[in-house]
Amino acid sequence: MIRFKDFTFKYNAQVEPTLRDINLEIEKGQKVLIIGPSGCGKSTLIHCINGLIPFSFEGEKQGSLTVDGEETWDMSIFKLSRKVGTVLQDQDAQFIGLTVAEDLAFALENDVVGEPELHQKVDQIAEVVNIRSHLLHSPQELSGGQKQRVSLGGVMINDCDILLFDEPLANLDPDTGKKAIELIDEIHRKTGDTIIISEHRLEDVLWRKVDRIILMEEGRIVADTTPDRLLATELIRKAGVREPLYITALKYAGVQLRPEMKLASLDTLDLTEEDKQRVRDWYSKRSDSGAPSRTEPVLQVRDLNFTYRSDRSQAEDHQALKDINLDLMKGEMMAIVGTNGAGKSTFSKVICGFENCDSGSLLLNGQDLKELSIKERADHIGYIMQDPNQMISKVMIFDEVAMGLRNKGLQEEEVTEKVNEALKTCGLWPFRNWPVSALSYGQKKRVTIASILAMEPEIMILDEPTAGQDYRHYTDIMEFLKSLNERGMTVVLITHDMHLMLEYAERSVVFSDGRIIACDTAANILTDRDIISRASLKETSLYGLAELCGITEARGFVEHFIDYERRYERHA
Repeated sequence: MIRFKDFTFKYNAQVEPTLRDINLEIEKGQKVLIIGPSGCGKSTLIHCINGLIPFSFEGEKQGSLTVDGEETWDMSIFKLSRKVGTVLQDQDAQFIGLTVAEDLAFALENDVVGEPELHQKVDQIAEVVNIRSHLLHSPQELSGGQKQRVSLGGVMINDCDILLFDEPLANLDPDTGKKAIELIDEIHRKTGDTIIISEHRLEDVLWRKVDRIILMEEGRIVADTTPDRLLATELIRKAGVREPLYITALKYAGVQLRPEMKLASLDTLDLTEEDKQRVRDWYSKRSDSGAPSRTEPVLQVRDLNFTYRSDRSQAEDHQALKDINLDLMKGEMMAIVGTNGAGKSTFSKVICGFENCDSGSLLLNGQDLKELSIKERADHIGYIMQDPNQMISKVMIFDEVAMGLRNKGLQEEEVTEKVNEALKTCGLWPFRNWPVSALSYGQKKRVTIASILAMEPEIMILDEPTAGQDYRHYTDIMEFLKSLNERGMTVVLITHDMHLMLEYAERSVVFSDGRIIACDTAANILTDRDIISRASLKETSLYGLAELCGITEARGFVEHFIDYERRYERHA
């Protein structure tokens, strides 16, 4: 279906090629996963297949790329779109209709399909992607998982032979992510289409079988093999991609990984008794992690309630927060987790003053936050959005970081001193005179952190700080936040990333349906199947590995893994 032969591509705006000497064949009906660090060329490869290159992003190519036997450079993007459907990472950017039914029917309407046939085809596709009960809803009203089903239905309506998924899990909670992978697998089995997935979350994609994994680095394919074979090597870690946690634990325990162990899934993992004993011996060397004991609260939340009032787009009032009680301790790093719509972001908005609570109290170092305006709260509590582009308003880096200080009326000499200190802390001082547009996504994220850091708040709240980041950039961002935390900054992380929660959070708060249903260590939460089910979380694969090896203290095993990483591996 797809054949790259000696293929090289260079964007017109760049000096060096983004793709180099690509030789790749993908056969009809295969399910292929493409992984690699940010900037390795994954997105460019996908854009070449679906026609966005060269029709939207121009550049020079060498070699050949054919889809279903035809050279893509000789095809129109319309003709190519009949063969290749793409589900974008940002589903909202893909919607066209005012309702789900209209969105699914869009391509059929363009083809002037008659009304009876159109309705029949929309019903058929809605049934396949399990969205039929929402046909009259607006796409914007749906959950993340439901939006993905609509996007998938929209490209399936054309009977495409190839389906591309660009970071399908990036904005989904763990349980919805599992369901998304199950849906893709179900579509693959039902249609026999060729499926190509580009994703950072390797372990989550391997929840269902894939035929091949293509690993890319610096524009080249460095591995093209089965999951079992690739996981038995060190190539994934060396490339800066996060390998499954149970694979990492086996390596820590000194188990020699072999393809015949069926490494791609815990369900198929075949360990010898000697391998299991190695894991048990490694666990027996555990020691007390010595987690810090914190007793001084910086923020006290008591009996907090908040309701979104109805308007024209909302049929009735919605109580988003219900009887919230929580103490945030000074100097801790805490994670807030839960399904989409559980109340996590609303809780942060109420703390920052973007929304006013119905009842209850918020005390910051004993002072009632109701007495403070949003501007006054910002002196104590910094809020960093998921997308840095939504926070940046200045052209130059220095001016962006200085904006809040200048708005406070500080003298320029003091502004310069504080900005330079924040830029140095964030590793951005060498770029202080650069335009923001010259930075990478991760560097822009640091600019937003620096702009908040310069205000010297006591609490920093970050919404999905690592979303869409590969493991290398994820680690850079989190180690940087950890360094701020070690200097005394209280850090709150709103996240869907269970790895982040395990590795960095001292304590995790779980929201479900507007309530706090758990406040405990990550290890305890991710080994409690009741909480996992109620909050749409995902049981850590470390739990399954412990059970497989006959370790009855699964929580202790998870805690030992976390402690081992923190003590010995994180800075290796």
